Amino acid sequence: MSKNNSIPVTEAEDNPNIPKKAVALQYDPLVDKAPKVTAKGKGYVAEKILAAAQSNAIPVYQNKTLVNLLMALELDKEIPAELYTTVAEVLAYIYRMDKNASRSKLK
Repeated sequence: MSKNNSIPVTEAEDNPNIPKKAVALQYDPLVDKAPKVTAKGKGYVAEKILAAAQSNAIPVYQNKTLVNLLMALELDKEIPAELYTTVAEVLAYIYRMDKNASRSKLK
């Protein structure tokens, strides 16, 4: 995964009557002090965020509580310190998924 790609976080919602939510995070440790919310939305916008992730082979992390917390943040602002641990878990998951995908491509 390129450091410039956004990482989507979504909620696992199976009810078609409730609009899906998604948030994209971006983090470049060489530039940023903390991850930033680069996109967020419900319904159609959430679907576009998830489609962009899929077309760029970026794994999606599902966490309803986290997506609701991130939806309340301003775009292009760093996440608050209270979310560092949780978002670090998301980043670790995504990096592991990316590393595993890279290994399987080499085989």
